[in-house]
Amino acid sequence: MNKKYKIVFFGTPEFAEIILKKLIKTKFKPIVTITCPDKLIGRKQILSPSLTKKISINNKIDVWQPKSLNNNDKITNKLLKIQPDLFIVTAYGLILPKKILDIPKYGCINIHPSLLPKYRGASPIHQSILSLDKQTGVSIILMDEKMDHGDIIIQQEIEIKLTTYKELSKKLANIGADLLIEILPKWFKNKLKPIPQNHQQASFTYKIKKTDGKINWNQSAKKIEASIRAYNLWPNSYTILDNKILKIIEANILKIKKREPVGKVFLSKDKKICVSCQKNALILEKIQIQGKKIITSRDFYNGHPDIINFVLL
Repeated sequence: MNKKYKIVFFGTPEFAEIILKKLIKTKFKPIVTITCPDKLIGRKQILSPSLTKKISINNKIDVWQPKSLNNNDKITNKLLKIQPDLFIVTAYGLILPKKILDIPKYGCINIHPSLLPKYRGASPIHQSILSLDKQTGVSIILMDEKMDHGDIIIQQEIEIKLTTYKELSKKLANIGADLLIEILPKWFKNKLKPIPQNHQQASFTYKIKKTDGKINWNQSAKKIEASIRAYNLWPNSYTILDNKILKIIEANILKIKKREPVGKVFLSKDKKICVSCQKNALILEKIQIQGKKIITSRDFYNGHPDIINFVLL
C-alpha cells in the first residue's frame, strides 16, 4: 500500500495552478495550499481569490492565506502541528524564512521556470523572451534561505520559438508539473542527490512594473516585438497617442531600407499602420486605444487616417 505523504503546496497564479491541478490527480495531492490573500481585481475592484485557492476549495484542500510568513508564529505552529513531509513552492509571492523551510521532513522544493542559475528572481519567463534566448527550461531545486539559490534536483531544457509570455508560461508549467511528479517517488526514497549551482554564473530578474511596458522606439523592431510578446498578459506594451495610452497587442517586423524618424507612423503597401524603429519598423497588427476594444490597425486607420506621419512617444 502506498504511503500517504503530507504535502503543503505554496503557489498563487496560473503557473502554480497548472502544477497543482496535475498534483491533485496523483497520490501526491497536497493537504494544504498556502497562497496570497485575495486581491482587488479589475476596474470594479472586485475582491478575488487566487487561482490556486479556487482549485483547492473545489478539491477539498485546506487553504491558508497569510499576509506574511516572517515572524508568523500562527502559521509556523499550524505547520508544525500537521508534521508535513514536504513543501512544494512555485510562483508563491512571499519569502519563506528558515524557520519554516526547516519544518518538513523531506525539505522544501521549488519549481522555477528557467535554467538556473540563469534568471533567478521574479520574472524569468519575461526575461527569456526579452533577451531573445533560443533556449529556456525548468529547474526543480532544494530550497535554502536565498532566492533561487538551492541545489538543483533536476532540469529540463526546451527550445524557444516565437511565443508570448502566456504561451511559454503554460508550456513551462506543464513541463515542471510532469518533472515534479516524475521525481517525487525517488525524492521520498532519498534516491536523488541535488547538485550545487554555479553561483558565479547567476543572473537575476526583477519584478515587472507597469512602466516596463512603455515602448522605447529607439530600440530595434526586433527588440520591441519581443517586448510586446513578453508583456502580452501584463502590463502590455504601450505608447502614447494624443495623450492617450495605445496598447500594442500584436505586431510583426517590417524590414525597411529607408530610415524614417524614430516613432514616425506610416502606412504599409497593404494599408497597415507601421512605426519606424531604430532599426526596421513594426507592423501594428492588433491595437487597443485606452478604454476601447482591441481592433486591427487597418480598422483603426479607416477611422483615424490622420495618424499617418504622427510621431509616437
